Amino acid sequence: MASSLTCTGVIWALLSFLCAATSCVGFFMPYWLWGSQLGKSVSFGTFRRCSYPVHDESRQMMVMVEECGRYASFQGIPSAEWRICTIVTGLGCGLLLLVALTALMGCCVSELISRTVGRVAGGIQFLGGLLIGAGCALYPLGWDSEEVRQTCGYISGQFDLGCLGVDRSTWQARNTAQQKHQGGMRKAHQETPEVREAGRRVSE
Repeated sequence: MASSLTCTGVIWALLSFLCAATSCVGFFMPYWLWGSQLGKSVSFGTFRRCSYPVHDESRQMMVMVEECGRYASFQGIPSAEWRICTIVTGLGCGLLLLVALTALMGCCVSELISRTVGRVAGGIQFLGGLLIGAGCALYPLGWDSEEVRQTCGYISGQFDLGCLGVDRSTWQARNTAQQKHQGGMRKAHQETPEVREAGRRVSE
């Protein structure tokens, strides 16, 4: 099959897809923060949580349901900062995935990735990385929410974990998107003989 990418472009496409997939998985997983409540392990994401308390009518006491799931509604997300983080980070992951899939298609379709398309895709990729970075920066602002404080005995606050722990692997996986730069696409397109000849003339 014909390709519109050079060897450098193919490597860029594969790395872009790996970065986008890792960021999306990290965004979906509810393991950003770890703590305990009523003797059970509890973890939080931006819009999902594992283990939550419910009132047991038969025993007239609070018990922990050890299941993972998203909040019942968007407004059910514990803090406004986490709601913004969910939107911003989700949009960033979507942009990275869009560029990555387009780049992979460029490996199989000739003349799909031109110089202009490459620059635009690089700009979109850079914007996606900025959005994910902004989401990561917003997330600690929600550490003073009621649900997080309940899990930590009311000693956590904004940018203060208290007794909670951060899943470093999730943060590192998602922050790889910030390492993408805008100029990464400039050599991704297939150079034509005319372009190479023009380059030789300039160098001469």
